[in-house]
This record gives sequence, C-alpha cells and structure tokens, in this order.
Amino acid sequence: MGSLRKKVRFCASVVLLLLSFLLLLGSLSLVGATDIPLGSTLSPSNASSWSSPTGTFSFGFFSDRQSPSLYLAAISYSGGIIVWSAGGSGSGSVDSAASLQLRADGNLCLVSGSGALVWESGTASKGVSAAALLDSGDFVLKNSTAVVWDTYDNPTDTILQSQNFTFGQVLRSGVYSFSILQSGNLTLTWNDSITYFNKGFNSTFTANKSLASPVLTLQANGIVSLSDASLSTAVVIAYSSDYGESDDIIRFVKLDSDGNLRTYTAVRGAAVASRQWAAVADQCEVFGWCGNMGICSYNDTSPTCGCPSRNFDFVDPDDHRKGCKRRTEIQDCPGNSTMLQLDHTQFLTYAPEISSEQFFVGITACRLNCLSGGSCVASTALGDGSGFCYLKASNFVSGYQSTALPSTSFVKVCAPALPNSPSPPGELRSRSSNLKGWLVAVLVFGTVSGLMLFEWGLWRCFCRNGARYGPSSAQYALLEYASGAPVQFSYRELQKSTRRFKERLGEGSFGAVYKGVLASRTAVAVKQLEGIEQGEKQFRMEVATISSTHHLNLVRLIGFCSEGRHRLLVYEFMKNGSLDSFLFSGESSSGKLSWSTRFSIAVATARGITYLHEECRDCIVHCDIKPENILLDENYNAKVSDFGLAKLVNAKDHRQRTLTSVRGTRGYLAPEWLANLPISSKSDVYSFGMVLLEIVSGRRNFDVSDDTGRKKFSVWAYEELEKGNIKSAMDKRLAEQDVDMEQLKRALLVSFWCIQEQPSQRPSMGKVVQMLEGVLAIDRPPAPKAADGGLAAVTSSSANTSITVFVTSSPAQPSSSSSHSIASSSLVSKRNLDEPTSSPVVVADQSSS
Repeated sequence: MGSLRKKVRFCASVVLLLLSFLLLLGSLSLVGATDIPLGSTLSPSNASSWSSPTGTFSFGFFSDRQSPSLYLAAISYSGGIIVWSAGGSGSGSVDSAASLQLRADGNLCLVSGSGALVWESGTASKGVSAAALLDSGDFVLKNSTAVVWDTYDNPTDTILQSQNFTFGQVLRSGVYSFSILQSGNLTLTWNDSITYFNKGFNSTFTANKSLASPVLTLQANGIVSLSDASLSTAVVIAYSSDYGESDDIIRFVKLDSDGNLRTYTAVRGAAVASRQWAAVADQCEVFGWCGNMGICSYNDTSPTCGCPSRNFDFVDPDDHRKGCKRRTEIQDCPGNSTMLQLDHTQFLTYAPEISSEQFFVGITACRLNCLSGGSCVASTALGDGSGFCYLKASNFVSGYQSTALPSTSFVKVCAPALPNSPSPPGELRSRSSNLKGWLVAVLVFGTVSGLMLFEWGLWRCFCRNGARYGPSSAQYALLEYASGAPVQFSYRELQKSTRRFKERLGEGSFGAVYKGVLASRTAVAVKQLEGIEQGEKQFRMEVATISSTHHLNLVRLIGFCSEGRHRLLVYEFMKNGSLDSFLFSGESSSGKLSWSTRFSIAVATARGITYLHEECRDCIVHCDIKPENILLDENYNAKVSDFGLAKLVNAKDHRQRTLTSVRGTRGYLAPEWLANLPISSKSDVYSFGMVLLEIVSGRRNFDVSDDTGRKKFSVWAYEELEKGNIKSAMDKRLAEQDVDMEQLKRALLVSFWCIQEQPSQRPSMGKVVQMLEGVLAIDRPPAPKAADGGLAAVTSSSANTSITVFVTSSPAQPSSSSSHSIASSSLVSKRNLDEPTSSPVVVADQSSS
C-alpha cells in the first residue's frame, strides 16, 4: 500500500512539473517581447515606433503609397515592407496630426488629427494590461496570463509565414477580398458580390466534402498548405518559385490592390519584396481590374487598360484603371442605339451572374437579344464550342481582349459605332505620347531609313533568290484563312518563354513538347514540330484550320511560329499532364482519380471526339486516341490533344511508315488498320473503347497476368461481365472508395460495344456519349473478338504492309440488322447517327508517342 502511494505521489509530481513547463513555454513568447504600457502613443509627427525584441518588425506610421500625403499606422518588416495596418490600406489612411493610442481602458485606437475615431481594436474593459510586438510580426494585447487580441487573428491584407489564416477570416484590399470556404476552396471576390476565383487545387478533399475548420499556412520553406482536423496531412496548395531557399528572409501572402493573391519573399533590410506565386495566372481574368466598361489586354510586358471604342472616354485620363464612360448615355439616344462588335473579346461573367444570364444561342441572336433588351448593356458569345451567350445587365462590366480568345462580344452604344483605330492589343496612346513618338521618329527617321535601305539592298543582291531564305521571305496574313486567328510568335519569343527549351514535358509523335511562360504570365506548352516540309502558305492554312476547331474538351491552340525551318505550335498548358500518368504510374498517382473523376474524364473525352466526328465542318478522324493524348487541367477536366497534326507533316514520310513503327499504340489500333481496310470515324470509336476499359481497370489492356489466366484483359473482363462479376474488372485501388456500380456497368458495356471487330457494330461517338450519360439503353454486346485476335490476325506476309495515314473515304456502312442492337430513344434524332454527313478526313499520325 505504501509503495502504491509513493507511485501516485511521483506521478502527480511529474504531471505538475509538465504543466509548469508548458505554462512557462506559453509565457516565454510574451515575456520575450518588451511590454508596451497602457497610455503609450505613436504619431507621424515624432516618428516614434514600437519594435520587436530583435528589431525584425516595427509598429509606427508610414507613408501610404497610394496617397503619399497620408499615413498608415502599420507593422513593417525590416526595410519598410508593410505587413499589417490599422483599418487596412485606404480606409485606415490618416493625416500627419493623427495618433495611435493604447488607452488606459485597454483599447487600441487610431484617431485622426480632428479627433475622430478611425479604427479601434474593441478591447476596452477586457482586462488588457500591456501590449507587445513579437519577433513573429504578431502585435498582441494581453493581460497577465493570456492574449486578449492580436493582429494574427485580425489580418488586413497580408498573411505572414507560419501565421494561421482560418475559415471565417477575410483579407481585404480596396474592393477585393480573399477568404477560405469550408470546403477548403480559396476564393477571391470583387465588391463582396462577384467571385472570380474559386479553386480548391486538390479534388481529393474538396469534392463534395465539408471540412471542420480549414487553415491556410505559408510555411518557412515557401509552401502554401491547407490543413484541417479531418485531413491526415496538410495539403499542398502551391509552391513558391524559390521554394526551399533559406536565408535571412521573410515570406508572406498578400492580397494586392490589383485583386490578385500572391506570395512574396523579402530580404532583411530590402524595401521591395519579390513575387513568387500568383493565384490568378492571367491578370486580365481578375474581375473589375480595369474598372467599369474597361477592357484589359496585354502589351509586350504587362496588362493595360483601354476603352471598348471611341464611343467611350476614360473616367480619369491619368488612371486608366478607373474605367470608361459613354460619351453619350443610352437613355439620351432613345431608339438610336446599336451594338458595337468587339472581336477576340470577352466580358467576364462569374457567379452569381453566370447562372441567371446564360443562354444557348448563336452569335447573331446574342447580339440582337441584347440590343432589344432594355436592361442589357453588353453581351458575349463564347467561341469555345460550348454555345454559351452571356447577357450583361449589370451596372458594372469588365472586359478582356486577346487575339487568343475565340469569343465575340458586343456593347450597346449610341449610333454610330466608332471602333478604335487598329493597333496592337493593349497599346494605348494619349496625345502627349503621340507627340513624343513623332519627335522621336523625326530624330531617327533618316538613320533608320538608311539602314533599312542598305539591308534591303543586301538582301536583294544576295538572299532573295537563295533556297534557304525563300520560304521565310513569303509573308502571309493568317486572317485570310481564319476568323479566329491564333497569335504569331517569333522564334526568339518562344526561346525566351521556354528558357531556351529547358523544361521538357514529353516527346510526342511530331516532336518534343516544352513548358513555357508568356509575357502575360500565362503557362503554355510549346511543341517543336519535326519533319515539316510544307511551304509557308500551306503551313499557315493548316494551322488556321486547327485553330478554328474549338471545344471545351479539346486542347486549345494559342499560337504558332513559322520562321524558316522553325515550326512550332503553342498550346494551352494542362497542369496535370496526361491520363496515363495517373492510370499506370503506381498507387499514389492513381489514388488521385476517384471513380467519379474517372467517369467524368471518360464522358468529357467522348464529347471531344464527338465534336471532331459530328460537329466540325469536316469530319476529323483523330487516329491516335490513347491515354497519352488525353490531358487533364488543374481541375482534372479532360481534353483531347494532338488532333489535326498529321497534315502538317510531309505525307511522303507517313506513307513509308510500317506496322513496326506503330508499336507504341498497337493496343488501341482498330482491326481495319491491320487489314488495310478503309479507315473511318469508327476506328476512333474502337480506340476510345480500349481507353474506356483502361479507365475502369487502371491497367493496360494488352498486359497479361496470372490473375486473368494469362488472357488479354478485355477478353477476361468480358467473361467476368458474363458471370456478373463486374467489380472484379474495376481497378483494385478503387476498392475502398464509393463507386457508382451502375456507372461502372454502363462503362463496361459501352467499352465492349466500342471494341467490336466489325466497324458497323460499333456505335457512333454521339451514341457513346448518350449511352454513358444514361440517355440510351444498352443491350448486352457480343464477345469482343477483335480484342482477342485483332492483332494476332496480322500474318507475317502482311506485317510489312505500309499504313497510309492520309485517307479520305466513307466508313463501312452499318449492317441493316443485328441481333445485338442498341435500343433507340426518343431523345435521339431520327437520322442514324452512325451515318456520317460527309467523308471523314484522317488527320493524325499513328507513330508511337
């Protein structure tokens, strides 16, 4: 009994020591800072300040950069970089006679020179006994034992490294605000009404999931992460570009006055911080950045603001970001209004506008509906294949103009419409700048003219008839061939944007692909084409054809380069790469793709191929559908890539390619390729069926293993379907997830219909979409013989038969009767969707990627 008492006393002593130690640690952070007593005051006139123990941070008055004659009561990092201000920038600006008072009642107050209360902490009568500025940058009001109020819990526009930014807190900068939703999404909002940025960056935890209390943190190594009690580990949101660098620096996240959320790094003693990451990659997509009726575009280096036309004037000629106003208001010209057309322009439309002002109409109807609508001031017809038209009835309209945008917009003005003079997008010239330009032109005109004449003479004498320079000397305007013209880049520009082709994304059938960043800070994928022997005019015509193909599920062509032997294509950058890297690259990658995400990818891919087959002016047969050519954006939305490229490469090269050169994609080739039968859109259907089966199984169809009895997976999977064991064909990594078994069965049935040996038995891609979406009923398909023997059917005598890639022919017609027919639906047109409206054009290479 005595020994038990001794043990109890010992345990109690240990617990008391631990509690004392924890209390000591909790108080050290406060004791380490020099206490600021009640009654202390700061003012701009005496340049006084409160400092942290090591002098890393100081609290005092600093000149407001937006209004230099006014001051901010602010905390600054060594060198003068402001990280917190009383009342926030703008609303907390005061005159030189103002003061910051830590009053006797414990309330921290900012008072103007006239004695008016500008801002207060609201801590009066809460027991505050002193204040302190910590070396972490946190300013605290405390009593004898705890913190009553601090700046970390009351941020303005900045989050310091290791500072927790929680659900319910808000950063503000002018009309812009930043917050975290309970789902974990980061949101940026204009005027507390328009949410122009709403991203979770990681679908594994943001998809239909509510977190307990998400916390955003900028770690000392430059990682922006999100943590929550319901998450096992913190989720990485972004990496700063100087991630991992360590020095005498500080990192912070800031909501800038331009509405963008960025991370910064500042060296001790420096007056300027360097940008490391931005939430909105394209500044012109920030709502209201150019003010009401302002149009955002880019010059050579940065975004600029302009007006829609000469029917408008700047609200403030000295500050173009304040927007534009009509020279004559619409109500002053009743019955005499018209719609001004703005090519390559989009009026930004975000929630909640997007739900109430969205219509499916053509361009002409989009213009006329706004013209006849009394409340409509502008409209936008998207040219991305969605068919959307947005009518803008709001009193605030924000525009974006770029030659890469396929959209056409209209703005209501009093007649006559006066378009702006043709000039490079974003280049705005005032009268003074025009005058200056003329003076400079006069001074250098003689010299420049002489040099140009001299160079022209040299070219005429030595280079004009040279074979090397012949193709590059011909200049053709792409606008002759397409209305939605892509941007033409110089080779030097693309060298610079890719850092001399440093970061390689992959190697495709037509050349290497590199990551680049344009002057607009837009990430792109640059493809260096190989084997191009076309003339300049023909190459530009083919590029124009590709660029005119727009759809939500097709990778968009942004621009091109054609300088001598240099032929490059610039595509939108797909952050998550290709589908194969998630399906076949191990546990960690595949785990990111839930069943719902996989099914969405399958449907989106089918829609993209349907557009190529049935909705383009000419039927385009891709010929190389495989996971490597299905790319995923940051939200795992699928887009089909590499369509239309084969016509850019010399046809002579392709006609010489044999079966030995297409081994990389054999598992996706339809049997008609191997039998030298006509190639049609049904060949793509076969390839899609193989891809769909791989999306379900998470494995290559042509792989054999012991668990399938050494059979090809497609054959084994069909046998399991016949037995009713559809779950056995599913990726084992989905076993613990919530899988919609009805969707799974539908996907398997569709895949087996697609890989039928006879093209006539395969459905069209339009019907594939309807079957996947549950619009069409699906009968049980025949056993897919082609999957078992299609490749084996190639005899040794035919193994060297050349495959002609450029084929223009009608597809094999479907048989008139079949015991395994797909059920019809009243939602489908009476026209047989299996019958093409025109002969397809095969426009993709079959060489290995």
